[in-house]
Amino acid sequence: MEDIIADPLPRRATVGVNVGGVVVGGGAPVVVQSMTNTDTADVDATVAQVAQLAKAGSEIVRITVDRPESAAAVPRIRERLELLGIDVPLVGDFHYIGHKLLADFPDCAAALAKYRINPGNVGFKDKKDRQFIDIVEMAIRHDKPVRIGVNWGSLDQELLTRLMDANNALASPRPARSVMREAIIQSALHSAALAEETGLGRERIILSAKVSNVQDLIAVYRDLSRRTDHAIHLGLTEAGMGSKGIVASAAAMGILLQEGIGDTIRVSLTPEPGGDRTREVQVAQEILQTMGFRQFIPIVAACPGCGRTTSTLFQELAETIQSDIRTNMPVWRERYPGVEALSVAVMGCIVNGPGESKHADIGISLPGTAEVPSAPVYIEGQKVATLRGAHIAQEFQTMVADYIERRFGHSAAAE
Repeated sequence: MEDIIADPLPRRATVGVNVGGVVVGGGAPVVVQSMTNTDTADVDATVAQVAQLAKAGSEIVRITVDRPESAAAVPRIRERLELLGIDVPLVGDFHYIGHKLLADFPDCAAALAKYRINPGNVGFKDKKDRQFIDIVEMAIRHDKPVRIGVNWGSLDQELLTRLMDANNALASPRPARSVMREAIIQSALHSAALAEETGLGRERIILSAKVSNVQDLIAVYRDLSRRTDHAIHLGLTEAGMGSKGIVASAAAMGILLQEGIGDTIRVSLTPEPGGDRTREVQVAQEILQTMGFRQFIPIVAACPGCGRTTSTLFQELAETIQSDIRTNMPVWRERYPGVEALSVAVMGCIVNGPGESKHADIGISLPGTAEVPSAPVYIEGQKVATLRGAHIAQEFQTMVADYIERRFGHSAAAE
């Protein structure tokens, strides 16, 4: 029988880029990033959201810098975050007047860890390359990297028209979608070449080429990664809300990551009104963790339930354990080094319960319908207790906490 390797393809070799102390590309682990949706000029709101995203695990946070008030606020935001002990790199997202804002607000230019430039709206006609170069020169002056982020919603229309006209003149024209993808890639590569000609090294350039269609995104990044060794940022733009956005992002980026493509990712979810912005960080982490690229948080395995599990106890316990883990992780990362590797199983009946619990570091098999009302607990594959009565959930939570302290606490590390 053929031995099939259950691993992703080797990562594509790219040039590493240091973004405020976080390395993107060059063989470094895939980085999770996110973006605020506050008015950057509102210092209090932006500081609060950046802090939330950083505590949730975002390793880079992008903020909008769209007008003088926003640019003036950036140094104050950086200072406030440092007072809170949050050193997450901030990326400035610039459109239309980025060259002017960076020139007029040098403290903003210095406070940011990276500049994001969209070549489709950095300027128009004869001003386009000049204003792009102005931003690149500012990045060189302040020793900052840039992300050249092409987006098909704001693609360089002159380039697209030129390629479409050339395609239409062919005896056998290519599909319009194919020409669109080529325009996206050419925009990124031309802009990167122009940045390098201006004096910005490859170790200061990250590329992205975002679309909102899964198959087009996969095709664009496959082609782009074959044509450059620049570090690559992955993201499905305008992914959508709720399960649609999560599934689309996971499907597109999962395939690309499996093929070794991508050095940093963002899941661009539309939050529900008043929704939690950190959801996109959680989804990005879960994509990387479930695929085996990185470990961010202990995994809780739980069965989906069936006719053998008419009680909701195992669902409630799994939800409680998962919630406790996410709530405690900011503290646990400091107190319990390595705890992100922990696996917990909360199972609902005897069919798969004991076996799945044995595979986890600590697991419980709750009684299913018509089963004896007892719950065996397994630690590192060995049965250590059988819980009974009305307080099974609380007792198991205590056992999980005790296990974490024993295995990952400072006393365990000292041994």
